[in-house]
Amino acid sequence: MPARFCDAPGHERQAGPFEAPVSRLPEDRIQIIEIDQVREENLSTLAGMIAGFVFHLQYLSVESPLHMQNRCSCRILSALSSLLLFLATLSFSAAGSPETSAEKPVFRFNISPNGYPPYLIVDQKNPSGIMWDVVSAVAQRMGYTVIAEQIPRKRVDEMILQGYIDGTPRAREWADDPEQFLFTDPVVDIDEVFFVPAGSGFSYESPEDLISKTVVTHLGYRYPLLEPYFAEGKIRRFDVSRDRDMFTFVLHGDRFDAAVADRLVGKWILRNEGLRESFDIASQSISHYGLRLMLRKDWESFATNFNKELAQMKENGELDAILANYR
Repeated sequence: MPARFCDAPGHERQAGPFEAPVSRLPEDRIQIIEIDQVREENLSTLAGMIAGFVFHLQYLSVESPLHMQNRCSCRILSALSSLLLFLATLSFSAAGSPETSAEKPVFRFNISPNGYPPYLIVDQKNPSGIMWDVVSAVAQRMGYTVIAEQIPRKRVDEMILQGYIDGTPRAREWADDPEQFLFTDPVVDIDEVFFVPAGSGFSYESPEDLISKTVVTHLGYRYPLLEPYFAEGKIRRFDVSRDRDMFTFVLHGDRFDAAVADRLVGKWILRNEGLRESFDIASQSISHYGLRLMLRKDWESFATNFNKELAQMKENGELDAILANYR
């Protein structure tokens, strides 16, 4: 099964020109930190202004009694001073504690820069997709707030280990070093199949059926079953960088015989591109893996509770309802 690029369901991708050292925070996290610093400065300034105003009121009450016409005014002034002093204290406290969600634990979930429809969809105002919907529903029941992070594949593993993010979609079989991580139960199954032009007469039972043919593949993916044939030149592969482009090349290119993609991903693309009638789908898959959450090993309690909630979703039909939204 291909190790994928997006770590949305587990893309294993070669290092690209945009890669940065793993130890550096992503730009979106840096921006968040800068925003928090500005917020702290603003809150500190506000607190100082409130404290100064309180001091001025107290000065008026002591040094300028003529400004206070009666006892009622003095009482009001005293109450107002106490209230403003309390607000100043709160402002100082907030300025020193930018993580206001400390009362509710956070799960930082990688959805990758480009997503992986229909498992992860990132080209809308808010994230969506099968994995996002499931993780959000389960995490909410567990008392977590889910924060979406868009991390390039080559940085994901180290950023999980270093604690910058907490989890990512991944099949155990796609991980470079699965023993370093903790995996939940499978959320959904991934099936890699061949998509061919309608009426082409193409059929697939084993890799031998692909001898001398050209298969359109995703740039950077590995296909364990086919790799020996690629290496020997018995089967030719043609790489493209986007899933939807695979279908364009097969449909309009004379020298391409089939595209290999996850069954659900392919159906999603064909439906949204209006190409469903233009392709046949091979019934035989070349691989079958479970898509899970990959976590740090110290998230064992989270994984245990996640598996319990996931099992309940499967039993009561809630997971099937989510899947139906994207089929």
